[in-house]
Amino acid sequence: MNKRARTSGPEARTTMVASAVLKLSVDYEQSQELPIGKAVYSDTVSVSQDNLWRVECFLRGEKVADGGKYISVFLRHMGESTSVMPVFEVCLMDRSGRPSMRQRKTTLRDCETMADDGNGRTWGWTQFIAATLAERNYTTADGHITFVCSIMVIDDSSTPVPPSDIGAHLGQLLDHAEGTDVSFIVEGQMFHAHRAVLAARSSVFRAELFGSMSEATMPSITLQDIAPATFEVMLRYMYTDALPSDNMPGACPINTLQHLLAAADRYALDRLKIICAHKLWEEVSIETATTILACAETYNCAELKSKCIDFIVLGKNLKEVIFTESYGSLLVKFPSVAAELRERLHDRIYAYGNGIGATED
Repeated sequence: MNKRARTSGPEARTTMVASAVLKLSVDYEQSQELPIGKAVYSDTVSVSQDNLWRVECFLRGEKVADGGKYISVFLRHMGESTSVMPVFEVCLMDRSGRPSMRQRKTTLRDCETMADDGNGRTWGWTQFIAATLAERNYTTADGHITFVCSIMVIDDSSTPVPPSDIGAHLGQLLDHAEGTDVSFIVEGQMFHAHRAVLAARSSVFRAELFGSMSEATMPSITLQDIAPATFEVMLRYMYTDALPSDNMPGACPINTLQHLLAAADRYALDRLKIICAHKLWEEVSIETATTILACAETYNCAELKSKCIDFIVLGKNLKEVIFTESYGSLLVKFPSVAAELRERLHDRIYAYGNGIGATED
């Protein structure tokens, strides 16, 4: 399983590369009896000489503050060397037994945390996936969920290249008034900003601030139909390219996400719009499905809309959703969605009746 290679040439700094792949299959239903902060461990593997590693999976989350809503996944280095750096990739097996590329994360792109707790260094994610999403899409019929983990270790004692910090620097620029040349008044609150940054991030702001519109010559602009909290989060995203999730009111409640998605649509922030849509999907439940579906239809989020409809027409869900107050409002306000719900339900019943793959729950 292990593989080693040496680089050559005077510019080569990496001295050794080794890799391993392992699967960790966990009884998801049984794991719900574990307390938050209790991990399930993989076997310890030797990826390279004197380097032992194991995967630690917290099925109810590592942090009590997350309330058991997320699954946490970490890679732990069991050795003493501090010069090794892993590339750790995790994906989930879908219900058909294939690795899901949609639910894949790697420490190269999106590592949430790297720490040393005295028992070795760890790399990974405290919020790898929402527990509801994992249970809905990745738990097999026998109640198991399987993680496929790839570990590649680079033993390199040279000075590492620091991670990009442009987002942090631009965030600091937003925190100070120096150099700002435009301000926005939202429900009496004032926000200072830089025209060039906003124009670079949003074609809508570029047209308003540098085009022929009256706002181009105004030092202060009053905005309507947006809440101060929503504008503040959107503004920081435009500077840092990240959501300050720890500081969002109510830890990203559905209403906040919906308002933020509306703002992203209004100002043509396509990436933010997709991020909000993904987070809203993680919040879909019997109580929220129709509300989120209405939001997806309003702001043209086709993928979120389709997923919500699929969720609603499941037999066991439909029986409960139709009795929610928001379901009737949805049918009245969005006739096209009502028609699509009926069509999707008809297709599902037809497929079930003809035994071609659908199952009626």
